[in-house]
Amino acid sequence: MKPILFIDRDGTLIKEPSDFQIDSPDKLDFMPGVFSWLGRIRREFDYYLVMVTNQDGLGTPSFPEKNFWTPHDILIRALRSEGIEFDEVKIDKSFPNENLPTRKPSIAMVKHLLNGDFDIENSFVIGDRETDEIFAKNIGCRAIRFGAQATMQENLTAWNWKDVYDIVKPQRVATVYKKTNETDIVVRINLDGNGSSKINTGIAFFDHMLEQLAKHSGIDMEIRCTGDLEVDEHHTIEDVALALGDALKQAIGNKAGIARYGFALPMDESNALVMIDWSGRPYLVFKGKFTREYVGQMPTEMVKHFFHSLAYSALMTLHISFKGENDHHKVEAIFKCFAHCLASAIKKNGTVILSTKGLL
Repeated sequence: MKPILFIDRDGTLIKEPSDFQIDSPDKLDFMPGVFSWLGRIRREFDYYLVMVTNQDGLGTPSFPEKNFWTPHDILIRALRSEGIEFDEVKIDKSFPNENLPTRKPSIAMVKHLLNGDFDIENSFVIGDRETDEIFAKNIGCRAIRFGAQATMQENLTAWNWKDVYDIVKPQRVATVYKKTNETDIVVRINLDGNGSSKINTGIAFFDHMLEQLAKHSGIDMEIRCTGDLEVDEHHTIEDVALALGDALKQAIGNKAGIARYGFALPMDESNALVMIDWSGRPYLVFKGKFTREYVGQMPTEMVKHFFHSLAYSALMTLHISFKGENDHHKVEAIFKCFAHCLASAIKKNGTVILSTKGLL
């Protein structure tokens, strides 16, 4: 389900004059950054945009309709020319003392949107007044108070449209807890991080490879595993791969706007080629040979098993091939190459799903 942005007009999209009426084109003055940042919100995220505005006494002698519609139509056309199209525009024409149910902060104008077809919990009201915060409370979502400090604890404050963009940007994060008789694992990731990592699996070389995966993909990773290493390394490496794959699947969501595909990388005398298709169809092709049984404390046979487990947990197709002389370099080349491949695949550009089926 789509979340909604309920956006106020005067004082949020355009500056509000001292007499509180935009009744001529010369009073029309856009808020700084609204075209750039609201345009990016429209292009990059999948929100349903609704303009909701109170226009006191519109249609009465104090505010004739003909004086309202000319600047309003200019506003709509200017936004549309920058790719900003509102799905709905709701205007209440009453005076405050009438206390009509259509007037913000009452919700009659938007009640048809609250019937379960939209993700209201992750929706926002964006406006410059305390009534916008009350409006959000009545809807059942949070408010972003624009240009002033939010007065309700659960709400947020935006001093400009870049702040709004940063707040409404969907967070591609996930946390996975996995506990079995053999392992106890916590994985936390942020796909839009900076590559920071906290890794402790009890297998030093495996930790090093996971740190490389985080660093070169730009994904923040925290991975902690207590495993039955007194038996062998198999359960730890396999279950970390399953938990990490599950976290990646959760964080990527419906894959709308992602690049989907992605990379060859040399490592001294070795090189690796990794191809990824985050298709929803798990598969692994793994071509190459190791000459050592272990690199550090990590069995080389578990490299293939790690990527097999991850691919099937994350629901992705992976093709990995490699060659070289030094097994340490081979393994590191594979992990680094996969990291860059993953970084390419998770990049977002708009909201289109790259499939004629409409889903991945």
